[in-house]
Amino acid sequence: MKAVMVMFDSLNRHMLPNYGGEWLRAPNFGRLSEKTVTFDNCYAGSLPCMPARRELHTGRHNFLHRSWGPLEPYDDSMVDILRRKGIYTHLATDHTHYFEDGGATYHTRFNTWEYARGQEGDPWKGNVRDPHIPESLSGPKIGGLWRQDWVNRAYLDSEEKQPLAVTFANGIEFIETNLSQDNWFLQIEAFDPHEPFFTQQKYKDLYPHAYDGKHFDWPDYGRVTQQPEEIRHAIYEYAALVSMCDVYLGRVLDLFDRHDLWRDTMLIVNTDHGFLLGEHAWWGKNIQPFYNEIARLPLFVWDPRSGARGERSAALAQTIDIAPTLLEFFGAELPPDMLGKPLGGAIGSDGRAPLREAALFGMHGGHINVTDGRYVYMRAPQSFDNGPLLEYTLMPTHMHNRFDVKELSDLRLREPFSFTKGCRTLEIPAHTFINPYVHGTLLFDLELDPKQSSPIEDTAVEARMIRLMAELMRENDAPREQFERIGIPVDGIVGEAALRQEKEARRQHREVGLGLGEAWTEGGRDAYFALRCFMPEEIRAPLQDGLTRYVQLAGITRIDETAIVDWAASLGPQGRQMLAVLKRFVLSDGE
Repeated sequence: MKAVMVMFDSLNRHMLPNYGGEWLRAPNFGRLSEKTVTFDNCYAGSLPCMPARRELHTGRHNFLHRSWGPLEPYDDSMVDILRRKGIYTHLATDHTHYFEDGGATYHTRFNTWEYARGQEGDPWKGNVRDPHIPESLSGPKIGGLWRQDWVNRAYLDSEEKQPLAVTFANGIEFIETNLSQDNWFLQIEAFDPHEPFFTQQKYKDLYPHAYDGKHFDWPDYGRVTQQPEEIRHAIYEYAALVSMCDVYLGRVLDLFDRHDLWRDTMLIVNTDHGFLLGEHAWWGKNIQPFYNEIARLPLFVWDPRSGARGERSAALAQTIDIAPTLLEFFGAELPPDMLGKPLGGAIGSDGRAPLREAALFGMHGGHINVTDGRYVYMRAPQSFDNGPLLEYTLMPTHMHNRFDVKELSDLRLREPFSFTKGCRTLEIPAHTFINPYVHGTLLFDLELDPKQSSPIEDTAVEARMIRLMAELMRENDAPREQFERIGIPVDGIVGEAALRQEKEARRQHREVGLGLGEAWTEGGRDAYFALRCFMPEEIRAPLQDGLTRYVQLAGITRIDETAIVDWAASLGPQGRQMLAVLKRFVLSDGE
């Protein structure tokens, strides 16, 4: 038995022809649905990139305990389990995050691995002289990514040099070398279509449109501030890159056809998450609520044992199901800490058994989210400081760096969780750049509102979703402070009257008055509320006194967004921090 997993990063389900995106040129994705089972209700679990990959290895959620980080010593890696069983494992990738502090224990689980250089500011080519960077609607990026990306682009001047092309060539070479061998697993993992949306002109030409604006293929995460034609241009840049991904997916499908790999080789095509391209007035994937454009994923599975193809499955699947699916396929025993379910029960002529009643997903420090397939419930924290929030790890690294010694100054040893194999972990106060308190708790009915345009208020449904959420949190042995942070009991039993009181308390919390007889616009109230959510406590505490003095001195009687921005601009270094918050979380098109 053999298996191939083709994984893309930031692949938007809703833009693929398999899921209604008929305008995007992706014929091989359409062909893929003819060859596989297409899953219509697959959701992410732990987000974003490396938390999702930890789930791919372990088959369990990690976002309740840990932010971005490596595999832990107590984690059961699917790849390790396959190796111990005698299954040869190989990784072909161009994903830069595997080679940073926060991802350094993933690729080394494989027997062998290959890395194609040059994606998203990969510290690849050394160039002391600054590169030419065109005037752009985005950047500069933190940590030199923006500059380094433009250094790298000079070396990626043809399609065959691009990391996507090299990655697939490496994966195809592995298949062709090992066609006569049995018992191997190949992971072809492409960073594309992750931003920047950099590709060759022939793919851009698939989407002709009038645009003479500034360079724009790498949106900054935050509120949309661009004009409609600029947004449309970025969407076409993304579409061009998806079309390039489609071409290389087609080469894998051609290989399956040419050598009849369908006979004995499992094929999984998946992604870690989607990406907002202006939907809900946002760019990105990690500072706003996890709408379905981010959390609801494309997934395609071919299992040669069932022979099911050209079918669709409505089963509520998740990223955590991929590891047990591969282990079960190769006849390996599933470890007890693995909470995902093999997908075989959801495909084929007999595959109509539900995988789960509800799915849990989120990001450390973000909303805790649950869906039953019809409703999506996003539960926000109940205080401005988004706490209490702790990190549990034996591998204290962030995305690009190790934990700072100041972060470690208050660490304690925590007694083992059910999944840490008797190991105590470090318990470290968490520091996060997000705060879902600003967005509040949201409930969507996907049957009536599939685009999640208008949250609903239904306390009966909300109470049921909280019970499902708490049940899944308990199953994952969530730390008790996570229940406290979002304001639900461990048993999940919350009365409707309590929920109504909670909503009224939040409405009162958003009310603001300086005692000056001033009038507030909704935009002004939103801007001030965002500052209260995101500024550090030492700045947040005196905010009202500072604004009161400013309004008195300026003689302002109407407080709108412009008044809040002008006040922040008058405050020097502290004001620059406030303006950055306003730009990312509040200000919208034309403001």
